[in-house]
Amino acid sequence: MTTSIIPVISLPAGPLAQAPTTPAPANNLWLMSSGALAVLLVAGGVYFKLETDKLHKRIRAEEFRVRELKKRLDLALKSIHKMEANPDLVNSREFNLDYLRMRMQEEIFHFAIVNQIKMKIKTMVSVALRPTQQQAGTQNNAQTNQGRQVDQLFDVEYETCTDGVKRVKRVLFRVQVRITKLPTQPTSRTIEEIINCLERYLSLADDDDDRWQPTIQGRIVTISWDQKAKPTPLLVLEQSGEGMNVTLKTRRAAGAAK
Repeated sequence: MTTSIIPVISLPAGPLAQAPTTPAPANNLWLMSSGALAVLLVAGGVYFKLETDKLHKRIRAEEFRVRELKKRLDLALKSIHKMEANPDLVNSREFNLDYLRMRMQEEIFHFAIVNQIKMKIKTMVSVALRPTQQQAGTQNNAQTNQGRQVDQLFDVEYETCTDGVKRVKRVLFRVQVRITKLPTQPTSRTIEEIINCLERYLSLADDDDDRWQPTIQGRIVTISWDQKAKPTPLLVLEQSGEGMNVTLKTRRAAGAAK
């Protein structure tokens, strides 16, 4: 009996070898896009947090500044109310001047006072500047050329609340105008010059020009507070008696210096 021999081929153990595959480019692009987006989101979050912190700091600083300003305003209003209600201070010339300087820094108060001065100059001083019919008829030519002396005094008033309800009108200060009315200039022009001089003098705290020299009708004018007037302050506007034009005087002084 014959025995058949069947050859047996042994295979090596392990996975079968596969052909190499290349990665898909779409997957790599998606991963890179996702990573870049994540970095941008993190950077945006950090930037937003920093800006938010800065904004909160600014808000807190502004709130603190507003509270401080409100405290100062309340204190100033209380001080003003106490001053206005104290009769001893009201009758003091020094207090009235300090009070006037303090209140003139307020835009509304400054406008009210200047507007009142304008109205009284137009209604009172303008009448004094214009001669009456009798004076105009009896004036001779020599008196006309010399000009006419005008001395006018008026009060500048304001209202205060003493008990929070009742309003009391008081005299804040007085204004005295002393000028020589010349016939060479219209009265309306002289009135305008007087108003401009007083308005600018009361606004000198806001004026950078410290070389300002007031003039009316081309002549030097002095404006000052009368030191002897008590208790109500007196603001005096007086025209120089030299009778010389400012421009002419400057030229003569320059010629004398040469």
